[in-house]
Amino acid sequence: MNRAALLWRMASFAIAAGFVALWQLIANLNLVSPVFLPGPDRAWTALVRGFSSGDLWSKLAGTLEHMAYGWLAASIAGIAIGAIIGSSRMMRTYVAPSLEFLRPLPVSAIIPVAIAMLGLTQAMALFVIAFGAIWPIMLATIHGFAAVEPRLYEVARSLQMSRLAVIFKIALPSASPDILAGMRLSLTVALILSVVCEILAGLDGLGHWVLLSARAFRSADLFAGVILLGVTGYVTSVAMSLAEHRLLAWQAAQR
Repeated sequence: MNRAALLWRMASFAIAAGFVALWQLIANLNLVSPVFLPGPDRAWTALVRGFSSGDLWSKLAGTLEHMAYGWLAASIAGIAIGAIIGSSRMMRTYVAPSLEFLRPLPVSAIIPVAIAMLGLTQAMALFVIAFGAIWPIMLATIHGFAAVEPRLYEVARSLQMSRLAVIFKIALPSASPDILAGMRLSLTVALILSVVCEILAGLDGLGHWVLLSARAFRSADLFAGVILLGVTGYVTSVAMSLAEHRLLAWQAAQR
């Protein structure tokens, strides 16, 4: 890590520490009722208590399970569909209008349909999460396949490579930066939708924990759940960035 990046990292942590200090000051001065705004010390105590009792471990595991299954389903379907569309100019021409119709459709509009079809079940949550998370991956895959250097396709034709060989040996490696970037974005979407589904369907997870804490006016537990969700999103994003950096190390070596 160079000096400039280290300074930026230190500045970001300093800003976060300043927000926490301001939060503690507001709580100590009782500018907002403690019923609605506990201090970070109370939120931390609730977080430690939740992990000590094991309640938060099970809730965290439930949210990670929902997020992982939905994200994996979206990744597999998004890459497969994106590869089919992106590798064919005719498919991009004819399918693009349908994609432009579905892409701006809010996931919140799909949730009532999913509930009517699947009920308040795990399958409903999986469908909603996968539907919302598939778009960054699929669109990034289409863009990555469409942006492959045309000369590479000419070389593949001269070598009489099959369509599958072209996809796996030429198009997929060339499109991998776009695909991994889309997967990183969709991971955040999957986490958000996991919480939404847990709140709506009463599924076991951090979303349900936050909802019950809010209804019981356990503000410290509520903020502990929110903090844990933020940490979960940050850790998964960093982990995906590290995986992306490692998987694309071969590109850096070629430059």
